[in-house]
Order: sequence, then C-alpha cells, then structure tokens
Amino acid sequence: MEDLLTSHPMGTLRADSVVAGVITEIRNNEVVVDIGGKSEGVISGHEFDDLESLEIGSEIDVYIENLEDKHGNPIISHDKALQKKNWELIVKNCEEGSILPGRIKGKVKGGLVVNIGVDAFLPASQIDTQAPISLEQYIGQTYDFKIVKINKERKNIVVSRRELIEEERQEKRRALLNEIKIGDIRKGTVKNITDYGVFIDINGLDGLLHITDISWGRITHPSEVVQVGQELDVMIIGIDEEKERVSLGLKQTMQNPWDNIERRYPIGSKVSGRVVNMVAYGAFVELENGVEGLIHVTEMSWTKRINKPSEVVRIGDEIEARVIGISKEDQKIALSLKQLEENPWDMVYRNYPVGAHVRGKVRNMTNYGAFVELEEGIDGMVHVSDMSWTRTINNPSEFLKKGEEVDAIVLNIDAEQQRIALGIKQLTPDPWSEIQKKYKIGTIVTGKITKIASYGAFVKLEDDIEGLVHVSQISEDRVEKVKEVLKVGDEITARVIKVDKDERHIGLSIKAANYDDTTFSVEIKAFDKVASGGELVSLSNMFDNFGVEEDTKQNSPQTE
Repeated sequence: MEDLLTSHPMGTLRADSVVAGVITEIRNNEVVVDIGGKSEGVISGHEFDDLESLEIGSEIDVYIENLEDKHGNPIISHDKALQKKNWELIVKNCEEGSILPGRIKGKVKGGLVVNIGVDAFLPASQIDTQAPISLEQYIGQTYDFKIVKINKERKNIVVSRRELIEEERQEKRRALLNEIKIGDIRKGTVKNITDYGVFIDINGLDGLLHITDISWGRITHPSEVVQVGQELDVMIIGIDEEKERVSLGLKQTMQNPWDNIERRYPIGSKVSGRVVNMVAYGAFVELENGVEGLIHVTEMSWTKRINKPSEVVRIGDEIEARVIGISKEDQKIALSLKQLEENPWDMVYRNYPVGAHVRGKVRNMTNYGAFVELEEGIDGMVHVSDMSWTRTINNPSEFLKKGEEVDAIVLNIDAEQQRIALGIKQLTPDPWSEIQKKYKIGTIVTGKITKIASYGAFVKLEDDIEGLVHVSQISEDRVEKVKEVLKVGDEITARVIKVDKDERHIGLSIKAANYDDTTFSVEIKAFDKVASGGELVSLSNMFDNFGVEEDTKQNSPQTE
C-alpha cells in the first residue's frame, strides 16, 4: 500500500487512464479495489470471468472513468482497462485479415458483440454461411474470427466468422474435387429445396440433385421425398470443376425398376395399378414405384369411341389392364383395358351372318344413312339407297326417325373396319323384278299425283311405284305450265308408254289413255323419236333431277 501511495499519489491520478490497483475486498457481486486515492473504487463482478479465482491483495489493472462520483468515490473498470491495453496491442500488432480467437458476449442490433481482447462487432450476415435462425444460440461460444475492418478513430473493429468457414470449405472443395469421380457414393446434407431439385452439401462441396434423379417413380415436388437438414447417400453423376459443383443422383443408388421388366410384366399378362396422370391421348397407370404404363384411348373400348380418357377412368382409380407392349430402352409399357374382354366384333360373323333378319333401334342419322344399334357397341348402317325399292330417299329422316325400332337384313360385314351394312328394302321382294309383266306398254293405270315438276307430274301407282307423265303427254293441247292443268292429289287415268327396268322408271301418258291401238303405236314412236333426238329430257334424268330442280326453284325468285 505504501508503494502504491508513493507511486500514485492522489494528485497524479487522472481520468481516462489505466493504473494498477489492489483488491481489498471481494463481495457477493462486487470487487473493492484500492487505486491509491483517497477512497476505494468498486468494480462489478460481471467484469470478471471467475470471481472465485480472485484473491485479496492481488494486483489488477483498472481504468479510471472518473475520479469521483457523487459520493466522492472513483469510477473504475477492470474490463475497460483490459480493453484499452488490448486495443493498443491489436492496433500495433494486427491488421485487417488477421485471425484472433474470441468469445461471443451478447446480442446487439444487427449482430453480436465478440470479445477478442476488445469488444468487436460481428454482423449477423457474417456469423455463418447460412442465415442463423436465432442469435442467442451463439452467446457464450468461442470461435476464431477474421478481422475485416479496423476503425482507429472510432476505436471499433468488425469481424467475420463466415469468411473463415468459407475459406475452410473452399479448401475442402478443392481437395474433394481432386478426389471424387463419377459413380462414387457420398454422404451429404440437404441445404435447400426448390421446385426443380435439391441442393446438397457434401463436405463443403455443393451438389444439385435434380427432381428427375430423386426417384424412379413419379413425384411432383422434391419435398415429397426429402427435407432440409436430412442426410442422404447420393451418387456423383456429373462434375463441373470450373463452377466447383457436382450433379447428384439419389435414384441411382437404388435398383432400376426397369431391369428385368419383361420378366415381371410379360406381354399378355394381366396387371393392376393406380391411375396417376391423364393426357389427351390416354391415361398413365403406376404399376410399381418407377414403372408406369400407358392406356391409349384406342385401347379403352372395343365398341365405344372414346374422345378423352376421363370418359372411362379418373386419377386415383385402381384398375386392371393387359400388357400389350414393352420398350425397355424407352421405358414404356403399353396397356389395354379392352383386351381384358373378348372383342365383340370377333363374333359378328356368327351372331349376324349375311342374310340374317335383325332388329334394332335407330341410334343416329347422317346425310347418307342411318345407324341401327344391334347390341351395345355394335351398329349397322342402312344406306339411303337400301331403304326403299321404289322411293328416291334424299335424307334418311324422310324414311326413319331417331329412336325408332326397325327390322333389316344383313347385307355385308367388315369386322376389321367394324362395319355392318344393313338393308330395309331387302325385307320385301323387289317390285321392279316383275315390272314388265305388271306394267306392260299400253296398260291402263290409275293413280294419284304426288309431285309436280316443270317437265311433268309424278303419279303413285300400286306397290309404291311411281310413274312420270311428261308435259307432252298431258293433253292434246300444248301445256305451258303443268300446275295450271294438274294438282297434287288429283286422281288420273293414264296409259303406260315406256318402261325402263334397269333405271326403275315408268313413263305414262294421260292423252293416250283413250287412243286406239293404231294411234297409240304412232304416239309411242313419236315419243321415242323425240326422246332419242334430245328434244326431250330422258326419263331417267327426270326422276333423278326432280329434287334438284325443286330445290333450285325454291331458292330462285318466283316469276309468273
């Protein structure tokens, strides 16, 4: 004490200086120190790492913040004394880039306070390579730190732990890149998950595990299989030394399910699976993890026309199918639903032989015919030309109605093209086969006018046969307009003047109904001569063009 009083008389003590002091008392959380002044100073116990290690009478450095407080006692600090001395040492001996050990003291705005002999600032972004979840977890921990900035004027220091970690990882990366090779299996930790893949840390080396290399099966997002922080054994499948990155595979560490695929799913075998995806042309069925088969829309039904797979199956459906094709190289399996059942078209020759009398419902009609359902999925078609022996049918709606039950005769079968030709007129004998016996030239007939044309009138005879009275055969007088002489519904008597069995047409004459045989013979020759000379439209054309002329007339302006 005498030495201290001698060396530090009260008059020589000053604020903002470091002096030696002697511990005179150790309390619960305080340390009393004599600095040679008129009174003792008190230092908080928090400034010492271990109070129990202190001894009364031992000497310590103290920093004088103020010579007197309001009670006349000096304000002193052991921690600030050390900081002041250490600051001078650091400024003298260290520079930016130097590495020092330090202990994290506490949390401040934007980061942490680190004691490296003096208090230094550790920004939150420089704590680790990844943003920390909580800063509190680092308080009390001791690490090495790199000095990144020294501000002598403000007496503050900024340090980084991240740079040291990155430098260490860089060294490990270089060493690992020189060591690894494609095909190696390495352990890594999942760092980040994206829509397209997973980033994995392999002892400091970044690797990308693409979503297509995670599983042999179908996945929509990597998070279905892995989680951040998870450890995985992965295979090196690509190396980029320039970018110091590697491509990784997880599924490659497992057996490829397409190995021996032909043995597990032979063609013709019956399999079961779950519908996992649908596209416009078919449905994908998962048979096992990593193995899917496609059911094309054409393989969903023998008889129904399937426009989209959703008409038959839905995602999640558990179904059975038959294997109809395998391509191991392309990793494709073709499946069929319809081939689980017998093709009904294979039975049509037996069930609907040519000439058979069948019955069905009119399911649909087109311009050229009507489709008749014989059984579910089996339709036959009646062409307009096979609906009537005697009538010219321009549209099937003139003869049939949708939903109507009809009888027909099987005319032809093409099972390969899935077509059956039916005929309705074939149910009855063809009245034209005996036409020349019933309607000989010169025969007197009666009938009702059914249609009027510019060139004549059509007359309905027995057996639904129609004859035509040409305008020249209506009257002895010249007829300019047929409708002025005859009307639809009129009953007339006429004489057969021409019969064309091949073309199925009969020519009639009203004016010749009362001719004697001689006069009638002359009229026949005159009729034939005019027709053969081109002055008269042929009988065949008259019948065939009736509908066309009527349509043209209806679509043209009316003239009188």
